Amino acid sequence: MATEKTSRTEQSEPAEKLNDSVRAVSRALDILMAFTPTDSELSASDLLKRVDLSRPTLYRLLYTLEQSGFLVSSGDPQKFRLGPSVAHLAHVWTSTLNLAELAAPNLRSLWERTGETVALFAFQGSWRTCVAELPSMQALSFKRGIGYRERIVVGASGRAILAHAGISERELKEYAKGTQVDVSRYPAELAAIRKRGYAVSKNELIQGAVAIAAPFFEGSGKVAGSIAVFGPGARIDGPRIEELGQMLAKEGQALSATLGKLPD
Repeated sequence: MATEKTSRTEQSEPAEKLNDSVRAVSRALDILMAFTPTDSELSASDLLKRVDLSRPTLYRLLYTLEQSGFLVSSGDPQKFRLGPSVAHLAHVWTSTLNLAELAAPNLRSLWERTGETVALFAFQGSWRTCVAELPSMQALSFKRGIGYRERIVVGASGRAILAHAGISERELKEYAKGTQVDVSRYPAELAAIRKRGYAVSKNELIQGAVAIAAPFFEGSGKVAGSIAVFGPGARIDGPRIEELGQMLAKEGQALSATLGKLPD
């Protein structure tokens, strides 16, 4: 009986050590995730408010993370910030990033639920470019095509981006050069888009077409582009616009999370 008990004890020790290792990794990740663009430097006291750890455990993990280059520290009192190992991982991730592939589940979900053309636009300076599109199967439909490029001051998919681009009035006027857009009304319109969560355009680029679009964001919080639905006004009006707008806003948030943006 003593031998059996000893055997069970010996078998449980590796499992306990594995659990301890998993907990240590989880806690170390909690520490790294405590940093944000607005809180890029944190003291040990700051971190204790953000992670559920004892002070001795926190310091042990901070030492390990600093030794491996995931954190660096300086100053008196000592403050920590993300280190070069995090930058290395970010570079590896962004260098292999395929926006169309990452957004494919979001686009597919919208396409199946709406029955309309859905498209993904990437923010490129004063322009946006269609990088993915799923055309509607309905007889009467609209599409732009992958590679289609247009100013962000024009159309719902552009203004959904513009509302979060943080550009100045001078830049706005510069962006609108060569178009028929009257940007004097834009500040109020862009504020309404931010509050509502999506932009709407009717008969703007194609007569008879309605476009609805919502933004998505990079992990840093910068706007990266927009997701849009296009369809004829005969099918998309009134309550249907609000319904699609809410769908787009949720898929935009989901794509933003995929790109590393933390919830507001």
